[in-house]
Amino acid sequence: MRAAIIRKFGPPSVIATSDVPRPEPATGEVLVRVLAAGIGPWDALIREGKAVVSPPLPVILGSDFAGVVESLGPNVSGFSPGEEVYGATNNQFIGAYAEYAVASAKMIARKPQTLDFVAAASAPVVAVTALQILFEYAHAKAGQHVLIHGGAGNVGAYAIQMARNAGLHVIATASSGDVDFVRGLGAGQVIDYQSVRFEHAVQPVDIVVDTIGGEVRERSLRVLVPDGILVSVASPIPPDIAQRFGSRAIFFLVQVTTNRLDAISALFDSGELTPHVGTVLPLDQARTAHEMLAGLPHARGKIVLQL
Repeated sequence: MRAAIIRKFGPPSVIATSDVPRPEPATGEVLVRVLAAGIGPWDALIREGKAVVSPPLPVILGSDFAGVVESLGPNVSGFSPGEEVYGATNNQFIGAYAEYAVASAKMIARKPQTLDFVAAASAPVVAVTALQILFEYAHAKAGQHVLIHGGAGNVGAYAIQMARNAGLHVIATASSGDVDFVRGLGAGQVIDYQSVRFEHAVQPVDIVVDTIGGEVRERSLRVLVPDGILVSVASPIPPDIAQRFGSRAIFFLVQVTTNRLDAISALFDSGELTPHVGTVLPLDQARTAHEMLAGLPHARGKIVLQL
């Protein structure tokens, strides 16, 4: 089978498309014929050898995917060959940029009926991340005020939609070119961070969704109400930072599970969530996709490989 693989860590140029043996599902795994694979910034971190996970080389990159169940490993129930599924491959976040991939049965679900394979592959990690931020860590409730950084980004766009649907007052930051797009997602207030410092433009908020990190995170702690919470997926948070402001701050790594994916699927199929796919490329342009992650121009939304 064809796969996008790295044999050393480094820049996008280390990615090569090669013929490799088709994997076999082990206990608790499903073999999937991949029809689309999402590209995420965590893929770049793995490629560079800078990720929290550290899979041994050589590595087939990719975690997000959508496809059709080919076969089941031992002790797998709930899925059948021929079913259309989506999700993430495994806790190492590797293996999806390939014609076939093995995935943990606990990290996949039936594909949303209203999404094609490309749109479905764009969603798992980022949509589940937004779900966990708002409802499992921040415990968001109707009427609260939430500040979402990077509102035009893949996590931010889902967080805005989910917060809006849950009855929160949504404030988001975005570049000047993305203000109208972010407002269309459901943000009641959009701050152009290129011209306005957000802390000068918002009243205290209950929740901050941090997809940026660094000095933006520290400035964000200043706009939280007492005992407000900042939830970050950008980088670990030094324990003393939030204490200085009397707030709470949490960093977490997403956990893609069947139950969470089922919840996301219901939101897609009910029309409460809309995916935003950007540039779509064939598998043999995985290197180009990673160059886009590094700054090469591409369409707004998730980059996806279509097989």
